[in-house]
Amino acid sequence: MATRDRLLAVLVAVLWGLNFTAIHLSLQQFPPFFLVALRFAILAVPTLLLVPRPSAPWRWILLYGVGFGVLQFVFLYLAMANGMPTGLASLVLQSSAPFTVVLAATFLRERLTARQGLGILVAVAGLGGIAAHRAGLAGGATLVPVLLTLAAGLGWAIGNLGSRKAMQASPHEPIRLLLWMSVVPPLPMLALSLAVEGPAQISDAFTGLTSTRGLLALVGLVYTVIVATLGGGVLWTGLMGRHPSSTVAPFSMLVPVVGIGASFLLLGERTSVTELAWGALVLGGVLLGSTQARRRRSVATGTGTDPDAGTDADADADADQSAATTSAVAIAATPCPRPVSPSPSVVVADTLTGAPAAADSAASASARR
Repeated sequence: MATRDRLLAVLVAVLWGLNFTAIHLSLQQFPPFFLVALRFAILAVPTLLLVPRPSAPWRWILLYGVGFGVLQFVFLYLAMANGMPTGLASLVLQSSAPFTVVLAATFLRERLTARQGLGILVAVAGLGGIAAHRAGLAGGATLVPVLLTLAAGLGWAIGNLGSRKAMQASPHEPIRLLLWMSVVPPLPMLALSLAVEGPAQISDAFTGLTSTRGLLALVGLVYTVIVATLGGGVLWTGLMGRHPSSTVAPFSMLVPVVGIGASFLLLGERTSVTELAWGALVLGGVLLGSTQARRRRSVATGTGTDPDAGTDADADADADQSAATTSAVAIAATPCPRPVSPSPSVVVADTLTGAPAAADSAASASARR
């Protein structure tokens, strides 16, 4: 990967990591359920008017939209509105990776490799450590937001399955698929907001928009939709089109690093050393499960190892790796150069900040955090 592309990959991780702070600012003004409806409505309205519907069956678009757009953000926004630290949220949402692998193995009958299994165990151990630590704080009250964020990771994983099936049905329409996914959440989320938060709370959210808090909330909303979703997705998809996901995906591990750093610098949030240590274990498990050990063979006419000669299995692995699945913040800028059929090892690459690959990643991205 050229230096320019490495810098672009780091830039995308920074954009997505800052998105958690943007969401925090928006939640200071808008109730969480209504904010989910609002962020997707901004994309849904022009989509309905201007974008042709993708050819994928409606059931997969609905599954994608319900999992990724509704369940993920209902629980994530609710967690952050009820005390989940911004930086820690960006870290715990990495749980979407092991959830995706387990669901794919259960419902799609995908083979779970030993490396993936070990990665899942390591990541789960880290998440368990964070949960146990939070359970011991404030009489256990801080545990609930962690559990809500884990539920958000599960929702994202469910959306990943719908995204994959939809991309298999229409592999050359990642932009349309993502945009039409955004059509699913607004109405159910608006209904949920009216029932739970009430018309009065929704109305109050539009008062004081010219205040400092209101303006920051609007800036956060614009950042989430335009910068993180569209801008970050354009750059990420371009990288996925030029390089194997096994090369690009590890950069997504920088997202929670940026998220934690930004929450400290901009919001004054402090993440304990204990949580950082368990978080490092989570990232290590995700990285372990989302990469493959490269195998080399000796050249038949020589005695050494040819660093450029890979086995056929390596070629297949690279092909699989280039078909990764989703990103929680990305939106495709360009269609996938070829149809894809993601392997189970690739599904892990999709993390909280999401590490999508060319087509699926394009389709499953949206705005993260």
